[in-house]
Amino acid sequence: MKRNVSLAEISDGRLYKRNDMVKADCHGCQGCNKCCTGMGDSVILDPYDLYRMQRGLGKGLPELLAEGAAELHVEDGVILPNLKMTGGGERCFFLNKEGRCSIHAFRPGLCRLFPLGRYYEKGDFVYFLQVKECTASNRTKVKVSKWIDTPDLSRNHEFLCRWHGLLNTVQEAVTGREDSEEAKKLNLALLQCFYMKPYDPETDFYEQFEERMGAFAIDSFE
Repeated sequence: MKRNVSLAEISDGRLYKRNDMVKADCHGCQGCNKCCTGMGDSVILDPYDLYRMQRGLGKGLPELLAEGAAELHVEDGVILPNLKMTGGGERCFFLNKEGRCSIHAFRPGLCRLFPLGRYYEKGDFVYFLQVKECTASNRTKVKVSKWIDTPDLSRNHEFLCRWHGLLNTVQEAVTGREDSEEAKKLNLALLQCFYMKPYDPETDFYEQFEERMGAFAIDSFE
C-alpha cells in the first residue's frame, strides 16, 4: 500500500524493469533468514498468493487464519491478510526448525520480491532496490525476472496493477469513514470476494480473478 517515505531515502536511486540486472541476490539459501523474522504485518498476501498457497498446501485463507499461519490487519483503512510472525523471535509461521522456508516453492510475492519493492505510478509499476532492509553484504547481480521467479510474469504484472488500483479505490471509498457501516460492508465484501472464497487450484488464476473483479460492485458502496 502507501508508504510515507521518500524513495531516495530507502533505495539506491534507480528504478528497474523485469529485464534489468539488480544487486538483489543475497544468497539466502546459505542460511540467513533475517527477512523471515520480525516482519510484523508487512508480508501482505494478495489473491495470487492465496491461489498459490491453495495449490501448495491445499488450504485457503480460512484454514490459514484458523491455524495461526495468517492474520488480518488494517492497512490504510482496508482489511488485508498477512503472514503471521510467531513466538519470542517473531518468526514467520512457515519458518522450520532449521531456519528454512517450508513453503519456498509457493511463497508469497512479497517474499519473492525482497529486497526489491514496487513503485506504482499512473496505473503501472517498476521495481526499486531497498538498501536498508537487507543487511547481507555479499549480494550479487541477478535479472529482476529471475529473482522474482513467477510464471507468466506479464500476466502477473497486469494483475498486480489491477489489484493495486482496486485497493486504492477501496481506500478512497473508506477514508474518513473507516468506522461506518458502509466501510465495514465494503471491507467484508472485499475479503469474501477475493480472499475467503477458495480458488480452484486446477483453473487459471487470472481468469478467476477477472470473474471476481466483475462481480465486485464497489459502486454500490460509494
